[in-house]
Amino acid sequence: MKVKCVICDTVHDLDNNDPLAKKLRNRPIHTYMCSTCHDRIEKRTLDRWATGNFRPYRDRVSDDDW
Repeated sequence: MKVKCVICDTVHDLDNNDPLAKKLRNRPIHTYMCSTCHDRIEKRTLDRWATGNFRPYRDRVSDDDW
């Protein structure tokens, strides 16, 4: 299966029996990102976390006993 990275637009070949290929085939909302782009984003995100200025937007956890 040929897939294209959403960031760098390089085309990669995946084995048809690979779980990622099955996920991309069955759920079109999922997108493919190559390992180099994934590693680059991960490194930059960890660098932003280290600065202390990075605030992730997450839902507030409420303690609802109901």
